[in-house]
Amino acid sequence: MARYTKEHKQVTRQRIIERAGHRFKQDGIDGSGISTLMSDAGLTNGAFYAHFESKDDLVAHVVAEQLRAQVEQFGTLRPGREGLEDLIRSYLSPEHRDNPGDGCPNAALLDEIGRCGDGTKDAYTHGAKAIVDEFAARLAPEDPQSARGQAVGLFTLAVGTLQLSRALSDQRLSDEVLEQGIENALAIARCTSAPAG
Repeated sequence: MARYTKEHKQVTRQRIIERAGHRFKQDGIDGSGISTLMSDAGLTNGAFYAHFESKDDLVAHVVAEQLRAQVEQFGTLRPGREGLEDLIRSYLSPEHRDNPGDGCPNAALLDEIGRCGDGTKDAYTHGAKAIVDEFAARLAPEDPQSARGQAVGLFTLAVGTLQLSRALSDQRLSDEVLEQGIENALAIARCTSAPAG
C-alpha cells in the first residue's frame, strides 16, 4: 500500500473541495452524491473517508472555501465604491446567471444551506459576515459599522436578484430582473450612509 506525504494528502483534499464546489453549485448539494464528487476529483469512493468524516463535513469545508475565495477576489477590484459598483455589474450579469457552477455559492446554494447542519451553517455565517464587512468597508471606509445595514441590504438584494433571475423561464423577464437589480443595488451603493444613532 502506497504511503502519501502530508502535502500530497492536502493537495488531494483541496482538489476534492474545489471540484465539489463546482458540482454543488451546478447540481445542488442533494443532487451530488459522493461517487460523483469523487469521480470529478479523479478518485475512488473509498478515498473519500481518508479526507472527510461525512458528506456534511465536506459540504461545510466547501462552503467555507468558496466564501473565503469570494472575499479574497474583492482584493482584485478597484478600491471603494467604484469596485463595489464593478462587482454589482459583474454579479448581476447574464454570464453569472447562466453559469452557476463557476459563480457565487450564495445564490447557488443558499436554499440548501438553510437545511444543512450546524457546521455548514456556521461556515456560511462566517463567510457571509466577511462579505458584509467587505461591503461596509467599501461603502464607508472611515466608519464601516455605520454602513453595516446598507451592506446587508446590498448583499441580500444582489443574492436574491440572482436567484430569482435563475428561476425564471422567460429570458426577457430574467434579463429585466437583472437590469433592475443592478439599478437598485447601485442606488443603495451610491447612498451616503448616516452614522448610527
